[in-house]
Amino acid sequence: MRLIISFLFLFLLNTAVAQPTKELTEQEYLELQDKIRFSINGNYDEGLEYVDQLLKSKNEERLAFAYGVSSYLYQLKGNVKESDKKYDLALKHLQKIPESDSKYKLQSYLANYRGLIYWKRGNYSKSLTSYQEGIKYSTQIKDVMQILRLKANIAILNEGVGNYQLSIKILRQNDAFLDRNESLYEKDLFQNSKSNTYINLGGSYEGYYSKNRNKKYLLDSAEYFYKKAIAYSDKFVDNNITAKLSLGNVYVFKKDFKNAEKIYYDIAFYSKQVNSDFLYQIANFNLGDLYYATKKYDKALIFLKKVDSLSIKNKTIDNSYFKSNYLQAKIYSLKNEPELAYKHSKLYLDSYEKYEGNMREEALEVNFQLGTADLSTEMLDVQEKYKYEVFWNKALKVFYVILVIGIVFFLIKNIRDKNKAQKKMNALIEEFKANLEKKELEKAEIEKSRIEQPVLEVSELEDIQLKKENANLSIDEAKENKIVEKLLALEEKLEYLNSDFTLSYAAKKIKTNTTYLSYVVNKRFGKSFGEYSNELKINYVINQMITNHLYRKYSTQAIAESVGFKNAVSFAKSFRKRTGVSPAQFANNI
Repeated sequence: MRLIISFLFLFLLNTAVAQPTKELTEQEYLELQDKIRFSINGNYDEGLEYVDQLLKSKNEERLAFAYGVSSYLYQLKGNVKESDKKYDLALKHLQKIPESDSKYKLQSYLANYRGLIYWKRGNYSKSLTSYQEGIKYSTQIKDVMQILRLKANIAILNEGVGNYQLSIKILRQNDAFLDRNESLYEKDLFQNSKSNTYINLGGSYEGYYSKNRNKKYLLDSAEYFYKKAIAYSDKFVDNNITAKLSLGNVYVFKKDFKNAEKIYYDIAFYSKQVNSDFLYQIANFNLGDLYYATKKYDKALIFLKKVDSLSIKNKTIDNSYFKSNYLQAKIYSLKNEPELAYKHSKLYLDSYEKYEGNMREEALEVNFQLGTADLSTEMLDVQEKYKYEVFWNKALKVFYVILVIGIVFFLIKNIRDKNKAQKKMNALIEEFKANLEKKELEKAEIEKSRIEQPVLEVSELEDIQLKKENANLSIDEAKENKIVEKLLALEEKLEYLNSDFTLSYAAKKIKTNTTYLSYVVNKRFGKSFGEYSNELKINYVINQMITNHLYRKYSTQAIAESVGFKNAVSFAKSFRKRTGVSPAQFANNI
């Protein structure tokens, strides 16, 4: 009897296990999507638990999304191997889905997550490519909200490479769109989007200020947007912490050390609660930096040594590690402890060299060094200063002799190269000045014609006709001036950097037709619209190279994309036609 009961029990158990898992409804799937997205703002393990629920589905689209988003969550946890593995699985499930709008939407989501993964890894060129791919898919199905997310991510990249004004422009457009279309979003999703936008705006203004320290109003803007971000981040832990840390940095810039100190201690306390070494390391560095700025050197050393310990424990060489050693070298130099000053200056230079070497491999080297080039020079000075006390005097003298010979050789070579390049640079600069004066005169001429000829009689209009040799077309002068005026306004707004800046696009912006616009460009500038557009783009690149040292470090592909060229080959061809050299040669000459 007992055997029969056992058999029945096992039969019922197997029957229960064999019953298929109930498939998620569309509403349940969308709710899980939102929960996973919110988990990205801090609770990664909770997000992976939601992913596990999605993985019980048999629907290929849901499986592809689940693996795609989990790849980003694993990246956020620092598990690169698992992140790549999950993304490969997402692509395998994606291949099984037939072509459709829903597939395009999914491809855009996956491209966005891949872009974020590359961004976290510091591979900005691949990140930008992924975002652009996502925009292509979202544009096909007119998914405006996804395009908005992708453009926000591209704005962050622009901030990274020092294009702060462009980043601010994109983010402000996104913010205006959110306000106009709040009804399209669920409440939490809207709050999250606003939170992200304000954090990024604050970062762009802060970065812009770091390169323009005389423009104090930029700091006020950064503070304003970080505070708005905090107000919108109650439910989003990661955003809240990021905004507070950034606000603390703004307070340091403003020398409001009391408020900055409070924020950093709060972050340090929170990081211990959630067991986040990464966050704890940042909080300790910020406190060390703050106490260094307030000349509390012994207190600063306590926190900076914690940064070193955490970096060694976790085997991470990052910005906080080498800047921590920079500050320690400075402090020991001030305390007249030469051996320790030398030790930390060497640690700084070694770690920075390794860090900089990795950054050189990137197609888009960005402004991530935070002014460390100048700091390196300062550390070399510290190191040289104490070599005398650490090494033999004779060895130091030999070193100086070799150094002087090397510097003399370098200076002679540099002067020759500089003179050669300077002639070409001067010619281009003069050309830019002449173009600027020409535009100013053209504007004045248009304005004058407005005042002198406010109204034209029909007979006068008939007399003002200009014909091309191969076209029977005429436009009255007032209308022609108006088109030129609007075209110059588009130039000032840098509209020509848009990859969509075509004849039809410009005509639509100016509110005229393509025939008239083509005629006016041909008459006034003596070239086709395509040639005119390309010349504006190339002139912009030349000007940026001359005035912005970071811009010279970009790859040809990155520069081409920044000014709206479809590919690097056509850009390089146009650039060589204009300057006689390749973009890389031009940058090296400068």
